[in-house]
Amino acid sequence: MFGWNEALWFSILIGAAAKSVAVLAAAWIAALLLRRHSAATRHVVWTAAIAAILALPFFSAALPALRVPFAGAVLRSPAGAEFQTTVEMSGLSGSARAASPSVTAALHPAGWRPNWSMWLLLLWAAGAIAVMARTLAAYAIAWRVRRAADPFPDSAICAALARTLGIQREVEVLRIEAGCMPMTFGVRRPVILMPADASAWSEERRRVVLLHELAHVRRGDAATHLLARAAMALYWWNPVAWTAWREFLKERERAADDLVLNAGARASEYAGHLLEVARTMQGSPAMAWATAAMARRSQLEGRLLAILDSGVNRATPRRASILAAAMLSVAVIAPLAAVRAQEASPQEVPADVDAAIRAARSQKNYEALDSAAKAAMQSHKYDTAQKLLEAALAIRGDVSGQQSAEYAVGLVTLAELQQKRDPKAGVDLYAQAANILGERPEAARALTHLGVATLGKRDFAQAFAQFQHAQHVDPTRAGTALMWMAVVRQTEKNTDEAERLYQSAIATEDSKSNDEAVILNVYAQFLREQGREDEARAVDEHAATIRKANAAAAPALPADVYRIGRGVSAPVPLQRTEPDYSEEARAARLQGTLVVTVVVGTDGLAHDVRVVQGLGLGLDENALEAIGQWQFKPGVKDGQPVKVAATIEVNFRLL
Repeated sequence: MFGWNEALWFSILIGAAAKSVAVLAAAWIAALLLRRHSAATRHVVWTAAIAAILALPFFSAALPALRVPFAGAVLRSPAGAEFQTTVEMSGLSGSARAASPSVTAALHPAGWRPNWSMWLLLLWAAGAIAVMARTLAAYAIAWRVRRAADPFPDSAICAALARTLGIQREVEVLRIEAGCMPMTFGVRRPVILMPADASAWSEERRRVVLLHELAHVRRGDAATHLLARAAMALYWWNPVAWTAWREFLKERERAADDLVLNAGARASEYAGHLLEVARTMQGSPAMAWATAAMARRSQLEGRLLAILDSGVNRATPRRASILAAAMLSVAVIAPLAAVRAQEASPQEVPADVDAAIRAARSQKNYEALDSAAKAAMQSHKYDTAQKLLEAALAIRGDVSGQQSAEYAVGLVTLAELQQKRDPKAGVDLYAQAANILGERPEAARALTHLGVATLGKRDFAQAFAQFQHAQHVDPTRAGTALMWMAVVRQTEKNTDEAERLYQSAIATEDSKSNDEAVILNVYAQFLREQGREDEARAVDEHAATIRKANAAAAPALPADVYRIGRGVSAPVPLQRTEPDYSEEARAARLQGTLVVTVVVGTDGLAHDVRVVQGLGLGLDENALEAIGQWQFKPGVKDGQPVKVAATIEVNFRLL
């Protein structure tokens, strides 16, 4: 969850969008409850809410995750993952694939091939940039107008009025084009911009207009205006945010009106002057996004009614109240931002491999060597694994004979290891195993591997025959064999036959098995290539339902293993090894996401790595193997490294 990560930032921003609605709804309720209080008090509520939604994405990215049981129903993180990684690979095969970049493995989504979530992120960013650019352009125009403006002739009255409102610093009054709406501009050194024809106004009108603009200076409205504009840029697409913006402006102007009335202006006279200014003066569209103008016609009726209502509370909140509102906002937004969606030891490699082999030979126990070889593969000790498997194969031959099914299964296991190290290796061993097994069901495994290798050589007739043979010898694997036959026809551009075979594979396979989910995912990719996106989406959703139903439940955590949050910091990935895209998955065009759980130990290594939602066709094994090599800075609790459980999402994509 560190650095740029498309899936993570999509999750953070979508979460912020949902949480922002909750924050603004709470602000709306608070404003309704405070309707008997002053406009200034309600403006504090809206300002705190707008600041909170602006901070939401940054708090969500910076704070450790706080997991609550019900959060997953509303706020989804990507499969509850603390870390994500994406593996991209060319869909080409054989020699064509060798001529192109074979694998692009990224710590985060790589290249400019965005999926729908990336398009949404880009659209969001483009809108935010456009809105913020308009705001900055308005500030630039207002700044140029300010620099070019002359001092207002009758500015002496401004100093006296400023002292009336408790403003200690000097506030400059400048003269701008005649007919413009009076406005306040500037955060550090605010100025009042008055129209040139204001010199012809009565002294009382100039006085109340200056009082209103000084009220904005007294309240620091230029700063909160910029803050709100930044929030609107971030949430430009959200109608709830724009509604909050209108309420923010309404309460701000009413609060400024209240200060004017508290300074001694008569309500009826002030209302008359305000109405006349709104009627005769024009707002500046070019500067509207950067300034606090005196009157907006859309809000005028409500303001006049509030000005003339003698029962309205016009009290100004104390600084302690404003500070309390700010602290309450932080206290609410921090845990809300941190809320995220909730979610047998392997055999060890023998210390003395030669001694283990001698012991296994004396006991004629090839199973022990197979288990040790599996552990060696998980530890990436491939030379050791091959040595163990070769010794196990020899024992199989001694025990059962070199024409036995047991010996052939050993050949397939050894071939799979060789293929893991070199995708083009192992073919001879598969062929030898298939010849030994003949029509036995065990031959289907070797025949499938042979078919994939033959498909990579673009010998479609031979590959189809091998998959067909696998279907014949082991009817329990018929669904998978039919899927591979469909892949062959798809590669040959025989779409009608491919469609028929895919449908047969789906009908043949157990409808609740993960093999069925694999077939459905591969079929969905076929449908996309035919431009049938809606059908593909429905098929993928069906596969996801099957995988979810079959997902392994995460085991209960030991007492010394913690989850991220509540004082436990997340581990920091220091070194990652990307999973390989298996030849079977590439040939079948299988794409998707698998979820892995790990326990990051105090040694910074990933322990107890488990697939809780897999993909199949070798991708699960490759993910486990790669993640087992990750190195972390351990998670910390109370200043001490601790074991921390985490979830990793691995996205496999074909280019």
